[in-house]
Amino acid sequence: MKVKNLMEKPAFRKFGGIIVLYAVVQLLISVGILNDYYFATIVTIGINVILAVSLNLITGFTGQFSLGHAGFMSIGAYFCAIVTLRVPGIPGFLLGMLAGGAAAAVVGLLVGLPTLRLKGDYLAIATLGMAEIIRIVFQNIEITNGAAGLSNLPKFVNWSWLFLFVAGITVLIVNFLHSSIGRACISIREDEIAAESMGINITRYKVTSFIIGAFCAGIAGALYATYFPIIKPDTFGFAKSVDILVIVVFGGLGSITGSIVGAVVLGLISMLLASWTDLRMVIYAILLIVIMIFRPQGLMGSREFSLAMLKRAGEQLNGLFHKKSKKEEN
Repeated sequence: MKVKNLMEKPAFRKFGGIIVLYAVVQLLISVGILNDYYFATIVTIGINVILAVSLNLITGFTGQFSLGHAGFMSIGAYFCAIVTLRVPGIPGFLLGMLAGGAAAAVVGLLVGLPTLRLKGDYLAIATLGMAEIIRIVFQNIEITNGAAGLSNLPKFVNWSWLFLFVAGITVLIVNFLHSSIGRACISIREDEIAAESMGINITRYKVTSFIIGAFCAGIAGALYATYFPIIKPDTFGFAKSVDILVIVVFGGLGSITGSIVGAVVLGLISMLLASWTDLRMVIYAILLIVIMIFRPQGLMGSREFSLAMLKRAGEQLNGLFHKKSKKEEN
């Protein structure tokens, strides 16, 4: 009876689903069904999940329009790459991950304090300028090998490490959003004046959200640098920031599961269109336009995925089929 009650708890079902997902993918990799090409796609999707979830914290939940996420990703990638080239083995990998995330968080603090007093388009321009400054710095200093970038990087990321960091970052952000600080960030998104009148320190909570988002983007960059053998400054340009923003808007602003679904769907679309090199971006853009016309709030809107949502959707479909059958009988 106790085991049955435990299995009925939502937390246990979610944890069990995560473990099943990990086991299934690990099994497919072990038997050779998921080869290196498919696993590279999974790594890219995992990195994009971290980037999208962390940007959603800043843009979707705190209401700050940021276009500088690629800059924080590049900081994490370069710091981690430099550490792993000098400290061998798993200790170097873990130290590099920590250094990449911490460096991105520090830069997030330094950038966030003066810029987060801005709003809307002005903040977007400021964060975009910050990302370009970071890219140009990496392109012109000796330790990063300039525009040629760093190559022959050691490869550490496997499915276990990727799953650990993606799940860990997602849980971190979800718990943050359910904390008092997270609720304060959401109140700032809804109405800054009302939030300030209730005694909420707007700048403090904006900067806190920005630092956490920057830290997570740094972790994503570190994962990139420890799987792909080459990193260059151009990899983390304006186009990368736009790609991350597209995933967030596509999945739904203010929805963590929306960001995850958006990253997975767009990653699979990119993989399927890989054979049509010339038309890839055209088809990709048309698909996004069509989806945004018919679903402007994104796939999930501001809602989170749940079993109850699936049940309601099933009941609605069942009701439609019953209505259709009754009309045919009449």
